[in-house]
Amino acid sequence: MARIAIGGFQHETNTFSSIPAALADFESPDAWPGLTRGGAMLEAVAGINLPAAGFVQEARSLRHELVPLTWCSAQPSGRVTQAAYEHISALLLDDLQRAGSVDGVYLDLHGAMVAGHIDDADGELLRRMRVLVGPDVPIVASLDYHANVSPLMARAATALVSYRTYPHVDMAECGAQAARVLQDLLRHPGPVFALEQLDFLIPLTSQSTLAEPMRSLMDQTQRLQQPPLLSVCLMPGFPAADVADCGPAVYACGYSDAAARETVASIAREVRASEHEFALELYSIDQAILETTRHTALRGRPIILADTQDNPGAGGHADTMNLIKALVASNARNVLAGVICDPAAAARAHAAGEGAQVELSLGAGSGTPGDTPLAARFRVAALGDGRFTGTGPFYRGARFELGPMALLELGGVRIAVASRKQQAADQAMFRHLRAEPADHAVLVLKSSVHFRADFGPIADRILVIEAPGPNIADPARLPFRNLRPGMRTSPRRR
Repeated sequence: MARIAIGGFQHETNTFSSIPAALADFESPDAWPGLTRGGAMLEAVAGINLPAAGFVQEARSLRHELVPLTWCSAQPSGRVTQAAYEHISALLLDDLQRAGSVDGVYLDLHGAMVAGHIDDADGELLRRMRVLVGPDVPIVASLDYHANVSPLMARAATALVSYRTYPHVDMAECGAQAARVLQDLLRHPGPVFALEQLDFLIPLTSQSTLAEPMRSLMDQTQRLQQPPLLSVCLMPGFPAADVADCGPAVYACGYSDAAARETVASIAREVRASEHEFALELYSIDQAILETTRHTALRGRPIILADTQDNPGAGGHADTMNLIKALVASNARNVLAGVICDPAAAARAHAAGEGAQVELSLGAGSGTPGDTPLAARFRVAALGDGRFTGTGPFYRGARFELGPMALLELGGVRIAVASRKQQAADQAMFRHLRAEPADHAVLVLKSSVHFRADFGPIADRILVIEAPGPNIADPARLPFRNLRPGMRTSPRRR
């Protein structure tokens, strides 16, 4: 039995977003727990599809003693403030120092965190951890599928393990794998690693492992993770980060330098050979309305309009209204849209009560250029307290805390509104307001890819829409200044 410290600090940073992540954002719960320390952390993450939860369960089955540190996460946004980063990092390091001697350390990280004063925020945290525990204590970190992996991260950690799916339905399993890797490192120290950063950015909506080319590439990656290798990872990166380490990377760790290097090189070659398959397919709002009109007439299963550029899971604000306004103007029927973050509208709906009519100027509170509110008289169809449990594959077990919620009706359009932003990746968000997604002809979802895990099985078609929002779908349109030399901002076409 070993004594293992466990902590986590997760943030996916869209450096083009103007809204930073402050300490309060990490302290407040949303779908996942707010900042927790000590023994309360183990209970807070239990039963949720989170890496820390998977690690805890697997490490306990291996009969290790767990020493909980600090765990927290915040919704994707702009850079983490210097104050928040330094405070949370200090909590983790202080907790670890007070814990005394440990045999290993596990960290639940994202891998694409950028602080106001540090571009490679995950790498810097791992470096500080390494200084504290010394060169011989193994540090294993689990990373998000969208991690922008840096050489510092690979050097400071003993091993890295990443998710294999997008939508991320395997987060808990990734944590369990991290526990097994740490178990091997405790028995056989001294692994080596190989890392190769690729030279083009991959749009988020082209990274889904439910479609090619990522489905086959990830299958190959998993097949190659065989002894003497402990971990083989392909991470497509988070493209909305203007930092030198932004972009896809391939990583391997194990007990053979040759095997690690050859495996990484092989996967990188396959990714480059598939580059043209990552090209974007986007629909304008006008095209979406035309396709929706055709679909509604057929009365088939729902057509899903993915409002990707306002996805709060990638730094969007979940409040742009242009796509919904266009559906209202076109007299679209049987539409369910959400989740819009507008705490003032939710509060007014609660004050009015179910069945009431209420004048609102809905959404657009973040001031996204080119977007305006939807001003109208809405009917309050349903109300909720925003407390419910996720039921889909991605948010499985998540204990949502979205504040007062309301379902508003305007003509043939129903809009789910919450007081805290959260991407629409679980049908429970709508069922909480007594709206069944499968009963609608059109679903408008503030999400890029994660919705596919729960909503994909009920959909007839899925269209990715280019509507206003800070999560620009095409990285080539972003004003990068800090990418490494030779980095291309979009995949080449044939």
